[in-house]
Amino acid sequence: MATDLTTRVFTAVDARDAKAFSEFFAGDGRLVFGNGEPMAGAHAIAEGVGQFFTTISGLRHQVVNEWVTGPDTVVELKVTYDRLDGRSVTVPAVSIWHLDTDDLIDDYRIYIDLAPVYAPST
Repeated sequence: MATDLTTRVFTAVDARDAKAFSEFFAGDGRLVFGNGEPMAGAHAIAEGVGQFFTTISGLRHQVVNEWVTGPDTVVELKVTYDRLDGRSVTVPAVSIWHLDTDDLIDDYRIYIDLAPVYAPST
């Protein structure tokens, strides 16, 4: 079962609420999504994640496993993306984050292959 913070993080993401998601971050927090450029600061994270949300029609995270060690969390996920063409695709992912002394995320990394999400329809 996922911890409260993990549940709240993915509830905000699944609601496609970039602002709510960015509020989990420290002012100088950093997010790296896949092989994308790092986003630094809550404002940049909200903008970047919000832009990503425009490329899909929805998404849902299913927590497979979660490991929490002190300020570090690792979450194994199955993520279902609803594509703009009406199809859905589920891909594995891992999210890793670190909390600062105020329990805000200061470093968040998402490891995922999004190629199936944007592959041409066959």
